[in-house]
Amino acid sequence: MKRFIKILLIISILAAIGFADWLYNYAKTPLNLTPEAQEIIIKPKSGLKSIANQLVEQEVLPSALPFVLLGRLLGKEPSLQSGSYTLNKNINPYQLLLSLNHGKATQGGITFIEGKTFKIMREKLAKNDAVKSTIQDLSDAEVMRLVGGGEPHAEGLFFPDTFYFDRNTADIVILKRSYDGMKIKLAATWANRAPGLPYKDSYQSLIMASIIEKETGKASERPMIAGVFLNRLRIGMRLQTDPSVIYGMGDNYDGNIHKKDLERDTPYNTYTRDGLPPTPIAMSGLASIEAALHPEVTKALYFVGKGDGTHAFSNSLVEHNANVVKYQLKKSTKKVSQK
Repeated sequence: MKRFIKILLIISILAAIGFADWLYNYAKTPLNLTPEAQEIIIKPKSGLKSIANQLVEQEVLPSALPFVLLGRLLGKEPSLQSGSYTLNKNINPYQLLLSLNHGKATQGGITFIEGKTFKIMREKLAKNDAVKSTIQDLSDAEVMRLVGGGEPHAEGLFFPDTFYFDRNTADIVILKRSYDGMKIKLAATWANRAPGLPYKDSYQSLIMASIIEKETGKASERPMIAGVFLNRLRIGMRLQTDPSVIYGMGDNYDGNIHKKDLERDTPYNTYTRDGLPPTPIAMSGLASIEAALHPEVTKALYFVGKGDGTHAFSNSLVEHNANVVKYQLKKSTKKVSQK
């Protein structure tokens, strides 16, 4: 009997986890409405179930039940309001619930992802139909002035996150929220940094965080990767990180990095130049910033990819070369650059 109860409990837990995962994905998946902007009307004195059915009738939702479950789970049922709404075609069920809860036109949303560049960030804003485009003809430096930044380069100075906003909000307003968010988070983590780090200022730690962001395949390895790069900085060893070389190549990067690319000098070539590159090379998430400011204490100076997203770390070049043979050269006849 006890065994049966235990099995039943496990099944119940797994079912609950599966249900939560399904409902989360449902809440965040865009409805992909047509046309670009869809007008809907919610009748007065409508409850959650009635609203869901109205949304199905108006071809906003494919079915009512998931929306009802989401609304009840989030406790939105008592506060949903009737009225006319204009829906962004990319709205998801969660955003729709928020709009009905606030009783105003639907919100737009945009997600900036860790490891992406400011160029991609601008392109994403330009393609979002809920965003008012105002910066398409401006340089990055002009954009920086508009968000109130004194830095000459925009790269890496914006915090990657999901931002919700009223439809037709100007792109520069969203960028300022992201820029201010990064300033706040960087200042807080810098104030609590580990002692003895070889950074001149918090901006250098952000540069390191961007390298960590691009080099990390498994989240738990961030502090270790940070430890390796900081060990190299301390002894004057070049960082030799491919992502910075690729960033310096710009549009010349074709998806592969070659020996000639590692030998061609640019300000971002950490194989030919000492120290950190001049700017971040991508947006850094909070975990990478934390790793840059709280690195693993290690003697490791090298790491090489195992082919599964993780790395093998080593203290000496001899050990590193052995790892290259073990994890890389046996799987490919192509030459692998040293990390």
